[in-house]
Amino acid sequence: MRILLIAFIVLLTASCSKFTKVQKSTDYDYKLRMAEKYYTEKKYTYSQQLYQELFPIFKGDPRFEDLFYKYAYCSYYLKDWMQAESLFKQFTEVFPTSAKAEEMEYMRAYTYYRQSPKQELDQTNSLKTIGLMQTFINTHPGSAKNAEANGIIDKLREKLEAKDYKSAELYYNMGHYRAAAIAYTSLINSFPDTKKGDEYKLQAIKSYYRYAQNSIEEKKPARYQTVIDEANDFADRFPESPLQKEAEHYATLSQNNLKQIQNEQVTTSNQR
Repeated sequence: MRILLIAFIVLLTASCSKFTKVQKSTDYDYKLRMAEKYYTEKKYTYSQQLYQELFPIFKGDPRFEDLFYKYAYCSYYLKDWMQAESLFKQFTEVFPTSAKAEEMEYMRAYTYYRQSPKQELDQTNSLKTIGLMQTFINTHPGSAKNAEANGIIDKLREKLEAKDYKSAELYYNMGHYRAAAIAYTSLINSFPDTKKGDEYKLQAIKSYYRYAQNSIEEKKPARYQTVIDEANDFADRFPESPLQKEAEHYATLSQNNLKQIQNEQVTTSNQR
C-alpha cells in the first residue's frame, strides 16, 4: 500500500512538473495544443488554466471560437456553475451566428438547472431555469433539445408546486386559516395544469370554513357566505370530482350556520 502511495505521489509530482513547464512556455501554439490535449484527457483544471491564459491572446484568431467553447465547458465539467453560465452566455454574445450558439444557449439554461436546490430551499434558480428553457424553446422551435427542455420545465414546476403546497399546508396546521385559503387558491392559479386542482380547491374551502368558525360574530355571516361561494365555484370547475360531496358538505354546514345566526338575530331583535 505504501509503495502504491509513493508511486502515486511521484506520478502526481511529475505531472505537475510537466504542466509547470507548459505554463512557462512562450510558444502559444504549443500551449494551445497542450490545452487541447488536457481537455481530451479530461484534465479540465489544467486545460482551463491554459485556455484562460490564451483567451486574450487568440481573440480575432480563427481558433478563438473553439477555444472559447472548450473554456466554457471546462468550468461546466469542474462544476463551477456560475462561471460556466457566464461563459455560455458570453459565447452567444460574441458568436451569435455560430453553429454552436444554440447549444450554448441551452447549456446556459442547464447550468441554472444544475443549481436548482432541494424543494424546501429558495427556488430562484428553478424559476430562472424555467424562464430560460421556455425562451430557448420559443427561439428554437425545431431544436432536438426541446423535449428535454420541456421535461426539465415540468420537473421544476412540480417542485415549485410541491413547495407551495407545503407552505399552504403549514399555514393550515398552524391555524392561519385565511393565509392557508389564499395559498391554496394561489396554487390553482399558479399551476392551472395541475392534476390536484380539486384537492387544492377543497382545502381552500376547508380553510375558509375554519376561518369563519374562528371569526368574531359580526364577521361570520360574510365569511360563511364565502365558503358557500367557493363550494359553488368548486361545482362549476370540477363537476366530475370525487371530492364534490365533501365540498357540498362544507357549503351545507355554512348554510346551516348562517340560518342559525339569522335566527339568533331575529330572536334578539324581538326581545328588544
